[in-house]
Parts: sequence; C-alpha cells; structure tokens
Amino acid sequence: MDLRVLRYFVAVAEERHIGRAADRLHMAQPPLSRAVRGLEDELGATLFERTPKGVTLTEAGAVLYDEAVALLAQAGRIRDRVTAAGTTTLTVGTLADAAEHVGARLVALFREQHPHVDVRVHETDLADPTAGLRTGLVDVALTRTPFETAGIGVHVLRRVPVGVVLRDDDPLAGRAELATAELAGRRWVRLPDGTDPHWTAYWTGGPPGDDAPVMRTVQECLQAVLWNGTAALAPVGQPLPPGLRIVPVADRPPSELVVAWPKAGSSPLVRSFVRCGISLTVVVHSGNGGVS
Repeated sequence: MDLRVLRYFVAVAEERHIGRAADRLHMAQPPLSRAVRGLEDELGATLFERTPKGVTLTEAGAVLYDEAVALLAQAGRIRDRVTAAGTTTLTVGTLADAAEHVGARLVALFREQHPHVDVRVHETDLADPTAGLRTGLVDVALTRTPFETAGIGVHVLRRVPVGVVLRDDDPLAGRAELATAELAGRRWVRLPDGTDPHWTAYWTGGPPGDDAPVMRTVQECLQAVLWNGTAALAPVGQPLPPGLRIVPVADRPPSELVVAWPKAGSSPLVRSFVRCGISLTVVVHSGNGGVS
C-alpha cells in the first residue's frame, strides 16, 4: 500500500472535502479523486460516502483512518531517525529568477517530505546556465534551457514565451509581436566569454556591439536596454523597470524552466527533489491540460 496515497486519504478524511484536501496537499482535485478511488478498488471497500457538501467516512473508512494515521506516524519516525543519521544538506543552484517561477508548491512538497534537510541556495550569473551543476558547486538546479546537457538530466517544469526588451520610445515598442528578422542590425548585449554557445545563441538575437560591456545579470541587461537602447531577450512576464516593455518574438521557441541534475552519482535527496518537480508537473497537466 502506497504511503503517498494513504496521506491523500487521511487529508480527505480530515478535511471532509476533496477540494479542501487538494489545497492542503498542493495538488489538483482530479488526480486526488483518482487516487482515492484507486485505494477503494485496491481494498475492495467504499471508504467515503459522497454528498453534495463533501464526504464522510464509512465504517470501513473509519477503520482505515485509524490504521493509516498510526502507520504514517511510524513512517515519519523512521524517516526522521534515518535522516538524522545521514546527509541532511542539499544545495540547489538557481539562475536569475528561475526558482521564483517554480513558486511555493515545490518548496512545500519537498519540505513536507524532508523537514530536517538544510536546503542551501546558490545563485549563479548568466555565464553558467547550469547554475553551478556543471562545476559541481550544487547538487541540483532550477534554471532555464538551452545549454549543453551531456551528463545532465533535465525535466521541463514550464515553458514561457520569449520577447525582446525595448524602451517605450522604441519604434517597435507598440507592436503586438515581432519576428527575429525585424531585429537585425541592432546592438545586442554581450554575455561573458566562454558562456555555453547554445545559451548565448538563444538569448542574444545577434552579435553584440563592438564596445558592448559584458553583462552577467538580468538586471545589468535590462539597464543596458534602458540607458543605451541595447537589445536583449527575456521571458515574457519578466519584471521590468519603468520605461521598458517586452514584445513577444513570434518565431523564437519558448524558454524552458527546468529542474536539472547530474545523471551520475545523484544522491537520494536529489532524486527526491527531482520527483517532487515531476509530480508537480503531472498535477498541472492533470489539472488544466498542460504546462504553460
């Protein structure tokens, strides 16, 4: 019997409502309902009486609730003792605002499963799209593609359209969208020498100006646009200082927000972190038909 499904069952039993239980578990209602029905099928017993106001436990459900609470408490004690005896630190790399876009759901889910783990966050600049993974500075990363993925596992969490950052007084600023060809001849930001060529080619629309300074952060790129009219690309929805706007570039593929990890030698904590990210992606697919 899956402990995860038992946690779902206990949440529904205590909330007496599928919707409230789904909110408590940070998941959508349809997969929660399917999990509960699957548990009923596995046990061959009806666990809840469904009513317009919610659900109530059947006699069989009340028996399972008592057993499930005791079993989950015991499992928690086992996990805590094992965790206390092992490695309890996980270093998460992040690039710019990548971690912020994942939101609180990943944090809540991982903390629920690993309350005693000390999570340390290491932020890198635009020169390292693997957010410290390639150099071994972090255990797992929340970042954006594209970058060289040899030896690195990647799971897409979200896809976000990309646009060009322009000043409000730019002749193209009023357009609903642009094509890459319309940006030819502009002076682009310069990323650090040695930056992954896949990354550089995606996030710059052309060669930098001859005298363009090296940009290492998103804010530096935005300020270069604001002060000097330099062209830069950014995810649509990127917070901007006053005086700037983003016009979507129609023929550029979306930016992928990903969780990335080393394919060789990943620790159990890394694997658990990745599973948390994957499970949230599955919930989004089940809840609204796709990941935006």
